[in-house]
Amino acid sequence: MGRTYLVEESIGQYLTELSTKVKPYVTGLLIGQCSPQRDYVIRAVRTPPKEQQQEESVGPPRLASLDKEWITTHASQVSRMLPGGLLVLGVFMIATPELAKDGQNALRKLIFSVEKSLSKRRLWKPAEEEVSDRAALQICSATKKVVCRTYDVQDPKSSAKPADWKYQSALTASWVALGCTVNVNIHIPLLATSPNHDLEKNTKNGLNRWSKQIEDSVFLINGQVKDEDTELLEGQKKLRGNTQPTTQFSDVKVLTQLGQAASARSTATVQVCSGSINLRGAVKCRAYIHGNKPKVKEAVQALKRDIINTLSDRCEILFEDLILNEGPQKKNFGREYHVLPQRLFVPVAGSSVMLSDYKFGDEAAGEIQERFVEMLDQPVQAEDMHIAEDISTVDICPVTDSPSDTQEAQLTKATLLLKLQQNMGLVVAAAVAVLASILSFNYFSD
Repeated sequence: MGRTYLVEESIGQYLTELSTKVKPYVTGLLIGQCSPQRDYVIRAVRTPPKEQQQEESVGPPRLASLDKEWITTHASQVSRMLPGGLLVLGVFMIATPELAKDGQNALRKLIFSVEKSLSKRRLWKPAEEEVSDRAALQICSATKKVVCRTYDVQDPKSSAKPADWKYQSALTASWVALGCTVNVNIHIPLLATSPNHDLEKNTKNGLNRWSKQIEDSVFLINGQVKDEDTELLEGQKKLRGNTQPTTQFSDVKVLTQLGQAASARSTATVQVCSGSINLRGAVKCRAYIHGNKPKVKEAVQALKRDIINTLSDRCEILFEDLILNEGPQKKNFGREYHVLPQRLFVPVAGSSVMLSDYKFGDEAAGEIQERFVEMLDQPVQAEDMHIAEDISTVDICPVTDSPSDTQEAQLTKATLLLKLQQNMGLVVAAAVAVLASILSFNYFSD
């Protein structure tokens, strides 16, 4: 039996409106959450059109001309705007009847292309029991017929399996939100063997090590350590018949282990470094989990991934900004301070779930609004954008390759101090000898 997709009712209206504008097809992403029993689709987002698409649309339409790279890039950008617990669940296509025959084959290629791109950016590995099916939704623009199938993205030879597509109102009305603030102070060495001071690669390696600390951390939910197999809402009353979007919020504290376990064996490594990167600040993290008897394990996993993703995504955004402003061929660097983009949250109309984005200090509200329209096809009011945190920084500290005047001065100073200490020892020894002779003279005189 195939998977069941519970879909927010408003998505049906959105897809219907898109089908009236199809010329000759439109693609997009399905956003939601996986669970062992069923999947939840809370948004569908069309692929933003390219400016040159209209000029290229000459001759009969063909799905072979689908721009996979453009669609995949859109998926990567959208995934940055999703809090913990949400992911790109699949892709959809609305096409004219003459293109329907090749629709599933095109969707299959898109699903694997999108998943490959997204998995490259992750600093965490999916759990063995995790759902790996992704949805391929095809809609005929003329008949409005809906066909939903799934493919297992962990199996390159996966064949299509049928799936149920069911609309439901107020899908996220009883979802649970978890939030925490994580203080970050990460020191990342820049290896001297790294060519051209590859900051981005070194930063990712450092974040990889830090992500393992987050994975091993202890999570207190509302001040309590809960067994991972218990229900998250155990002991809480469920609001029956509630169709209004209300959020049950759980405050989470993250306790990071200071050292390794006694049984763990560690070895010291000496590495020649050309400098270091220091990430400092406090980041706001948030995750959402479905209200159908969620397990503590699901909720904690969603929040862990948001913690890891939000810092990794910000560093990616910062380096992309540096490349745009300074070029990719920058070989030498001095000491630099950079401000990581701040996280902001935006409510989704008719839902208890909020989406997020990142804002540099000099970005105007209008730029954020344009990005939400382009990436998520959602208009956003400036007053609805809530910046969640203070500024976090990146401090890049170089160490020069050859002894400089400063190093020589430090060396001279150290030598002088050493000599002064030696001389002080001689002076003290002489003083002690003189004092001893005086005392001895006085003793014999008496």
